[in-house]
This record gives sequence, structure tokens and C-alpha cells, in this order.
Amino acid sequence: MKIVFTVTNDLNFDQRMIRICSALADAGYDCTLIGRELSESKPLTKRNYSQKRLKCIFRKGKLFYLEYNLRLLFYLLFQPADVFWAVDCDTVMPAFTVARLRAKKRVFDAHELFTEVPEVTDRAVVKKIWSVVQAFAFRQAHLAITVGPALANWFEKQYGRKVEVVKNVPSLERQLEYSPDSDKFILYQGALNKGRGLENLIRAMDSIPCKLVLAGDGDLAAELKNLAENGSSAEKISFLGRIEPENLPLLSSRAYLGINISENAGLSYWLSLNNKFFDYALAGLPQLVNPFPEYEALNSVFEVGILTESNAVKIAENVNLLLNSADLHQKLHRNCLTAAEKWNWEQEKKHLIRIFEAEFNIE
Repeated sequence: MKIVFTVTNDLNFDQRMIRICSALADAGYDCTLIGRELSESKPLTKRNYSQKRLKCIFRKGKLFYLEYNLRLLFYLLFQPADVFWAVDCDTVMPAFTVARLRAKKRVFDAHELFTEVPEVTDRAVVKKIWSVVQAFAFRQAHLAITVGPALANWFEKQYGRKVEVVKNVPSLERQLEYSPDSDKFILYQGALNKGRGLENLIRAMDSIPCKLVLAGDGDLAAELKNLAENGSSAEKISFLGRIEPENLPLLSSRAYLGINISENAGLSYWLSLNNKFFDYALAGLPQLVNPFPEYEALNSVFEVGILTESNAVKIAENVNLLLNSADLHQKLHRNCLTAAEKWNWEQEKKHLIRIFEAEFNIE
């Protein structure tokens, strides 16, 4: 069985899709992941599945989505496939259009509540368009999945159908022994985008006596660098840019504290369950985490971090609490090791294979 997956990123940094495609390829399926190539894209990392990147003239906005969807549509028309697996609303129309024309199976993988992200929620016309696309996706998919129970519950109530959960958890095979540097630093890994609490994190560094390392890139990168350079803590803040997923465990194993402090910038963020929460936990790295429903629920089972609001005062207060309390830090670290036995890709991929094969009656 051949499965074609569609995304809008450049493939090298999409940890969730790397895991999913690799797991299904290991299970014997012929997988192809399709994304886009940017001017700064590095050569594709060799995987156990096929990869294809489409080049676009436009990088963002309406023209990008229009161009990419048209290019993707024409590319898919000539690609053999038994299953079309569309990731998020921005690739579902071409993927499902071709799938319906050929009477093929369709999977919709919602990584977020697309209609409620900060870039969409305050733009009435744009939100309406994506709402129609999202409804189409869930109603046409034979199998629908998402990243966490809160999002699954919202989608099920909205569209009246079953939505499976496949959590975005890392593999135990990638984890290194936790050994934080004697020169303590706190780590943020992920997109440098609106609503991630990063402006307040940088401001909080004025009251935090250690270094901050940011591993990632995004729309706010230039603004955040300017904020850091014009502040009084510039020498304590390092921007590493995007790090290959294979290299993140080493960085996590050396940090003293992980940062996951998104703002309540809409329903998509409120219901989120992102991969950095699990990345930190499986690295044995205590974290500051926002008090959203998913994180509260998981942290009540295994206390792997401190829940905190994303304002500068609270961030500084809780970072300093952990910097000054070796016992608390060690307790959270031990809880991370216990949680890792449950929150890992070795467990989650079994669930992925099970729901995929059950939906399509594969023995």
C-alpha cells in the first residue's frame, strides 16, 4: 500500500511527520512525504521513506497558499497512491480532491485548530474560508487524527465524528543521559512566533542569573533579536536558529530547564499539546509550562514541571525557584524519567499502526 503525505514545510524539521512516516515505512508501507523547498532549505536528510519538495515563488500569505495548492494538485494528479494523508487545512484540498477523483482513502491529520490560530482568528473572511476547509476535511476523511485529547474532543463535538489521538512524543532511542552543564542555561526549542510568550521570556532575563538559549526560527526572530540586543541581558541570550531534530536531544540533555510558556492567544493555543512538552520530559529536563488543560492534566499524573503564567514576573519567579532549589529540580527530573516510560514513540506508534490498519481493514 502506497501512502502520500502532504505538508507545507521543508520536511527536515517536522518531527511529527518524520516519526509517522518512519513508523509506517517500518511497518511495510510505501510512504512519500511531500513538502516545499525554500531558498535556505538544506539538502534532505536521508530517511526510510521517499521525500519530495515543491518550489514556490511566493513564501507566505494568500498567494503562497494558492500557488502551493495548485502545484500540489498537479503533482498529485500524476502520483500513484492508495491513501492520501493531508496534514492540516493548508494541504487538504488538493490531496482530498485527487483522492476523491480516484476513489482512494483519505486521512486528515490536524496538528492544530487551524481556524483559531492568532494569524487567523481576528480576520473574519480568512477565518470563514478556513472554517469551510476544515469542515470539508473532517467530513471527507475516512480516518481523522489529531495531537491531543482536548483537540479531539473539540473536533468531535463540532463535526460529529470520531477523531483519534496520536501524541507527538519522541523516541526513547534518541534520548541521552541527562547531564546539565555546570554553566546553567535555560532552553526554548520551537518556532519563534506570535503567542509563544517569548517577548516576556526575554524581558524576564533581566532578573534571571543564567543564560537563555533559543533553538528555532520564525516570524518573530528579527523582532526578538532586536528586543534582546536593546535590553540589559543581551550577553545572556543566544539564538541558535533551526536545529536538526537529530541534534535536539544533545541540547536538551545539557540544559537546566526547558521553557514552554505559550500565551492564551486563542482556542488553538488553549487546547494545544505540543511536542516540546514531551521532548523536555523525555530528556529528563524539568520545565516551565503554561497552565492549559492538556498540560495541567498530564502534569497532575507525572509532575515534570512548574505551571506558570507567561508574564515576565512569573517567569522570572519560577525560573529562580528552580535555580535555587536543587531538591525540587531533582524531584522533577526523577518524575521525567518515570513519565518517559509512558510518553514515548515506541508506545505511541503501536497505537498509530493499530488505528490505521483497523480503519482500512488491513491484516
